[in-house]
Amino acid sequence: MIWGVRALRSRCRAALPENFGPFHISLGLLKEARFTFPSSRLEPLTLLDILCGVLSSGTPGVGKTTLGKELASRAGMTYINVGDMAKEGELYEGFDEEYDCPILDEDRVVDELEDKMSEGGVIVDYHGCDFFPERWFHIVFVLRTENSFLYDRLESRGYKGKKLQDNIHCEIFQTLYEEAMLSYREEIVHQLPSNTPEDLERNLDQIMQWIEQWTKDNN
Repeated sequence: MIWGVRALRSRCRAALPENFGPFHISLGLLKEARFTFPSSRLEPLTLLDILCGVLSSGTPGVGKTTLGKELASRAGMTYINVGDMAKEGELYEGFDEEYDCPILDEDRVVDELEDKMSEGGVIVDYHGCDFFPERWFHIVFVLRTENSFLYDRLESRGYKGKKLQDNIHCEIFQTLYEEAMLSYREEIVHQLPSNTPEDLERNLDQIMQWIEQWTKDNN
């Protein structure tokens, strides 16, 4: 996992007591994002000529990639995984020995994405968001997962020790949701629960309805 330094170290570490463990707090049921949508089920949309940008954010393991790829398929949009793009282009500025991962060169990532974002119809997937220009996105979705589910998902990916616990802590303290709220207008930032396949399908339906409404309002 590639980390933007600000997304984890500066916020998560400062908020936690040294002896804090990953299961001391349960997130419980999340309040679902409130949208105003038509009630009918939607057909897939083609948005190649529409300047709509969607950001999918959240702690590693919450389901951003699954949501982003399926949404792109249904909506006819372009899906970009920033971590994969950085790996392919070696968009790094160093290596974090503590977390055993490359350090993202955020300026080079923005430069690499600029032309793609100006074309519109793009879904961007990354755990952090504070370095993306605000003008890129019309809506931001932060996926949230209960820490018991998240622990198992990250453990299955090989996360362990400090790296595992810090990711759980970030989810408990809503670090990336707070980052999104500070980086974008409050009215475009929404939390979505992402624990079960049913959550995934409900989230896809909600976002598709938002896209259709945005398309009507901006055509």
